[in-house]
Amino acid sequence: MNDEAARHAARKAALIASMQALSHDEAAPLGLSKRSSNLFRDRANRKKRRLDLGEFDHVIAVDSAHGWVDVEGTTNYENLVDTMLLQGVMPAVVPQLKTITVGGAVAGIGIEATSFRQGLVHDTMLECDVLLPGGDIVTCTPENEHRDLFFGFPNSYGTLGYALRVRLRTLPVKRFVRVEHRRHAAAHDFFKGLSAACDEHADFVDGVVFGPELQVTNAARFVDEAPWSSDYTFKQIYYRSLPDKPLDYMSTRDYLWRWDTDWFWCSKTVGAQHPLVRRLLGRERLNSSTYTRFMHWNARWGVTRRLARWGGRHPESVIQDVDIPVDRADEFLAFLLREIGILPIWVCPIRSPDAARQFPLYPLAPGTAYFNFGFWDVVDSTAEHEPGHFNRLVEHEVLHLGGVKSLYSDSFFTRDEFARAYGMAQYETLKAKYDPRGAMLGLYEKCVLRG
Repeated sequence: MNDEAARHAARKAALIASMQALSHDEAAPLGLSKRSSNLFRDRANRKKRRLDLGEFDHVIAVDSAHGWVDVEGTTNYENLVDTMLLQGVMPAVVPQLKTITVGGAVAGIGIEATSFRQGLVHDTMLECDVLLPGGDIVTCTPENEHRDLFFGFPNSYGTLGYALRVRLRTLPVKRFVRVEHRRHAAAHDFFKGLSAACDEHADFVDGVVFGPELQVTNAARFVDEAPWSSDYTFKQIYYRSLPDKPLDYMSTRDYLWRWDTDWFWCSKTVGAQHPLVRRLLGRERLNSSTYTRFMHWNARWGVTRRLARWGGRHPESVIQDVDIPVDRADEFLAFLLREIGILPIWVCPIRSPDAARQFPLYPLAPGTAYFNFGFWDVVDSTAEHEPGHFNRLVEHEVLHLGGVKSLYSDSFFTRDEFARAYGMAQYETLKAKYDPRGAMLGLYEKCVLRG
């Protein structure tokens, strides 16, 4: 046992003692005391027994020879990546934002431009230590007696337990990444181009829809040397370069965080794409952490919502990621452009690397390729609609096309819709086994009823 593993064991022992202290108020559901969050849904202000897992934020071991890393659940990906790059490797899937935690990416859904080959974050999971609601800690693997929890943990959002340690697959890296940006004038050609890029010798593939007649596929691969290295951490804005820069190079670290500086393009909501505002904020505050704090503050106080209504407008926040089968992608994009109108749209190919590994709470069809569509903005309307109108339109279309929607943001499913979409029969079996006293909220209560 190395020194970090020994300290991890000591933290687990202290945690078990703290769980006993929380048991005095079992009427209140168990919840995490969190310093930050990448969830974008309002939550009910209800009493909870708060558990602080903030000390579980260490990288325990990196085995580059055997291709795995052991990491604690509240470690954010920025720290994990920095540790691993020093050893010439990276997590097989690195979610787009630095502040996302490993436990959050496993219990929720994590995706990035390696997902066309590696799958989602949970597809790269080899084993996981889960703190159960009753205070026990179990190790889950695809083969052991807790294999049901191993496969049922992804998309459970802290309703079956919390990840204390996760073993993830790794990939070797090189110093630089070479990126080709290919323009398309028609959606059909864009989706065809994305699929073709997945069949090439690329290490990363994603794309952006700028409008009905402008889409860009991005195909990238590792290289040892680069004739130049672009910097998108301050004055330059990455997404603006895509239509007009056919070829680009970045350091591997800068490439992995290319979307974080401007939160893809959502930094515009705080004016941070204006050159003067960028200079005032400074390089160190141009990141997803800054924008997330502002968005949560605004959601709490409703400043922009009040201003819009004073102007006779009725805004609705539509912050969604959905996975659509490749052969229905044209239909879904046409729906988005016609009914929602948010631009740009991020598109990322996904395919599970192992069809035999099925995760029932996030039921992507085995052997099927999907495109993830990410669209994050406010839909402004002069007409007043029922709450969640545009989000409901998205949910109905996703179900109609055989897709799956991530649950990190607002959801409006009925219980029957939710049960059909997210494997609730299997979930109830897991809930009865691992949380028999109902110490944690149920998945529907947490993700739709905002518990």
